[in-house]
Parts: sequence; C-alpha cells; structure tokens
Amino acid sequence: MMKKEKFRIEYSMKGSAAMIWQYIGTAHGLSVWFADKVDIRGKTFNFYWGKEEHRAATLIAQRNGVYVRLRWNDDDPHIFFEMRIAYNEMTREHILEITDFAESGERDDQQGLWDSQIEFLKRQLGM
Repeated sequence: MMKKEKFRIEYSMKGSAAMIWQYIGTAHGLSVWFADKVDIRGKTFNFYWGKEEHRAATLIAQRNGVYVRLRWNDDDPHIFFEMRIAYNEMTREHILEITDFAESGERDDQQGLWDSQIEFLKRQLGM
C-alpha cells in the first residue's frame, strides 16, 4: 500500500453554521449529498451507494455544530477524513473545510471528487 498524504480544501458556503451542520453531522443530511443512504449506529456510520456499494466508518472525534472526523473501517487506522465549519471574518461567510488523505498521484482525483460532491451540496442548499 502506498503512503497517503494529508490535504485540506476549503469551500465558501452561504447560510448559517447550524444549517451546514445538518448536512455534515446527521444521517439525513449526509444522505442528501455524500451517499445514497446513511445509517448511524452509535459511532458507526454506514454509507451506501446504489444497491451494491457499502462502506463503514467510525466516528473518531466530533464537536456538535463544528466538525466531524471519521475513519474508514477498511483503511489504515491513522487515516481519517474531517468536515469542519469555520467562519471567515473578512468575507462574513462560513467555510466548509475538508481534510482528507490521498495516495501520491491521486490527490487531484480525490479533490475532484470532493469538488463535485460539494457543488452538489451547494445546489441542494440553493447556493
């Protein structure tokens, strides 16, 4: 297995932190843009795409209304992905910060996937 490198991307979001949180911190919200279906049982998040694909992730850190950090159960235990809400005082907009890991040479693909998903989320939110 190749070593994965951490990267962070930021997306400007309109709307309140509470509204954004509903889409990154709840099963219903995540099922709007991240996966077709999301089921949360305790600290286990089950993500489903289509009829066949399923991945489980474990919640490793969370602060309600601020961030959620998950680790894919089938990945290296030191690798995680995080979605965090921040506020930019200059622009007076909320920022959705994504931290993820990708193998060398796959970062652009991984970022492209996030870009696509966040654009879909923004359309769902009317942004």
